[in-house]
Amino acid sequence: MTSQRTRDRLIERLLEQGITDKAVLNVIRGTPRHIFLDEALSHRAYEDSSLPIGFQQTLSQPYIVARMTELLLANGPKERVLEVGTGSGYQTAILAQMVERVFSVERIRPLQEKARQRLRQLGLHNVHLRHADGGMGWKERGPFDAILSAAAPEEVPAELLEQLAVGGRLVIPVGPVGKQQSLYVYDKTEDGVEEMLIEPVLFVPMVTGVVVA
Repeated sequence: MTSQRTRDRLIERLLEQGITDKAVLNVIRGTPRHIFLDEALSHRAYEDSSLPIGFQQTLSQPYIVARMTELLLANGPKERVLEVGTGSGYQTAILAQMVERVFSVERIRPLQEKARQRLRQLGLHNVHLRHADGGMGWKERGPFDAILSAAAPEEVPAELLEQLAVGGRLVIPVGPVGKQQSLYVYDKTEDGVEEMLIEPVLFVPMVTGVVVA
């Protein structure tokens, strides 16, 4: 289940799907995805598929995690990165091994607490977690060099673009729930924001409010 051969097969699939960043692939190969799932699903951890983590949330497909991370880092190294939607903590863990500091916001406290334990288990101490409505970002800790959203709003929240530093990049799925969504990259320049359409995706919706238990 967790053998190196199993993880290597996943990396081969990611390569076949066009993931080329060797640093991203190495971090994914070395990160134990099975610890981010309940035991009943851990045998499926190295499939290239999304998996449920409770509260109508999912652990993103490895290809999507790799693709979004690759896009986020494509225009240079990042020091301060905001993640919207900690979820299981898997994407958080990948980012934490590739950037200086991660600020991750999660609206569902039980998911956040599990993620906190997993990040500690992996010895990742450069992650700051906040229980809050992710669409509002984390203004007090901005501006950010990059922002990654693991949930899809129908329109890009203005707050996220405002919290992006000039030269920063936002990677976010956009679209209505249950219908066609698309992954976008937004680059903030001195002259405004440049938009780039990447590919079709399917994400859980970005919703407002918080869940305590």
